[in-house]
Amino acid sequence: MSGPVRVLVADDQALLRGSFRVLIDTDPGLTVVGEARDGVEAVALARSEKPDVVLMDVRMPVMDGIEATRRICGSPDTDDVRILILTMFNLDSYVFAALRAGASGFLLKDAPPETLLDAIRVVADGDGLLSPTLTRRLITEFASGQQPAPPRVGTLSGITGREREVLVLIARGMTNAEIAAHLHLSPATVKTHISHLLGKLEARDRAQLVIAAYETGLVSPRAR
Repeated sequence: MSGPVRVLVADDQALLRGSFRVLIDTDPGLTVVGEARDGVEAVALARSEKPDVVLMDVRMPVMDGIEATRRICGSPDTDDVRILILTMFNLDSYVFAALRAGASGFLLKDAPPETLLDAIRVVADGDGLLSPTLTRRLITEFASGQQPAPPRVGTLSGITGREREVLVLIARGMTNAEIAAHLHLSPATVKTHISHLLGKLEARDRAQLVIAAYETGLVSPRAR
């Protein structure tokens, strides 16, 4: 990006919004372009400000973060806007609904400040992001049948052997850096493989790659 990553903060608690703004604005590569108190304001500001990333709370009045995510990601005016969901819970129905709505990343609200700032940059770069805890539990929850899976992605027929290896490690909750170290590849090469996987599997983001690994039987939940 030629300028700082533009961030919209959506949370119904003024104290949290202010805290996130102060934190984000301390990073010279990031800037807050607006604050929303509920989902309706988030959708309106996403349309007017065209942020790169929306830091979206789930539980908000008037319109919750799930519906706001669905409207932002489903509109041609804002379909380039990335949504980073913040949740107080390790994994619940809200997270699965956000996946179906088009969210690109999830973090727990108690994540360290530097983790949050890194997550915003990762999502802005076009990479889907799940915290390792959510990634590991996501595949188990889908496998248990407790949660309905989002729409299916493409098949594995067109991917290479190396791409299969990368996909397995993504499903096990590894970061790009960990995958690079495990496979003795450069981080740039790992990112290229992930980009190819997203295209070949018609997946929107990393979360859908995890789901693809489970749905196609490439990874068993018991083999995490």
